[in-house]
Amino acid sequence: MLQKTIAVQPHLAPDHVPSQSVFGFWLYLMTDCIIFAALFAVFAVMGHQFAGGPSGKDLFEIPGVALETTMLLLSSITYGFAMLGAHKNRKGVLLFWLGVTFLLGLAFLVLEMREFSHLIAEGAGPSRSAFLSSFFTLVGTHGLHVTCGLIWMVVLAVQVMGHRDLTERDMIRLTCLSLFWHFLDVVWIGVFTFVYLASVI
Repeated sequence: MLQKTIAVQPHLAPDHVPSQSVFGFWLYLMTDCIIFAALFAVFAVMGHQFAGGPSGKDLFEIPGVALETTMLLLSSITYGFAMLGAHKNRKGVLLFWLGVTFLLGLAFLVLEMREFSHLIAEGAGPSRSAFLSSFFTLVGTHGLHVTCGLIWMVVLAVQVMGHRDLTERDMIRLTCLSLFWHFLDVVWIGVFTFVYLASVI
């Protein structure tokens, strides 16, 4: 009696994620680079079009912006601590530093919104001049990205709490968020230097 040999393909675990996920996220970040590059270019062109209104030297308060910058840069460091905890499969450490990172990112957004509301209250809203339009668009787009990052952070924390141990899927998601968060830090350094400092010098 002949027996057929059937080749059984190994079943992929439900948490298996192709290695292309992180590469695909790099491609997404490249598209984001193009968006921010375009916004920086617009600001470079419109940054001196004040339409008789206030300039950056009249409006920007560098100490306040420096505090925003400190908050965001510190959040990048604390996210690094979170990833160290993740690689050691220490959920408590991971969640603690994710929480600290979230609070720092939220503090950054609160300070940014206070700056926006203060400018608008002074009559320096985005419709006042081309300079302010390009400023609000560039900084607001970065703030929107930070908001998305914070929402993503909360979702990841909830998912991690639902697992006994960190899965491969969790690690890839955390890695992608790490790339995104550090990318936002790099963009903000450009904003701080090119938009704020260059405008007051």
